[in-house]
Amino acid sequence: MKIFTSLLIVMAIGLIIFNLTMIDYNKPFEGNSSIALIGVVASFCAIFILLIFKLSKKIDDKLNNQ
Repeated sequence: MKIFTSLLIVMAIGLIIFNLTMIDYNKPFEGNSSIALIGVVASFCAIFILLIFKLSKKIDDKLNNQ
C-alpha cells in the first residue's frame, strides 16, 4: 500500500507539471487555461488527501503494534 500511494503522489505531481505547462499566463481564466488550473487544484487536493491517508496508516500501525 505504501508503494501504491507513493506512486499516486508521483503521478499527481506529474499532472501538476503537465497542467502548469498548459496554462496561458496572459489569459489564465479563459479556454483551456481554466481547465488546466482546475487540474492543478485537483492534483494538489489529491496529494493532500494521499498524505493524510499515509499519516493515518502510520498512526494505525503504531497503535496496533503496542
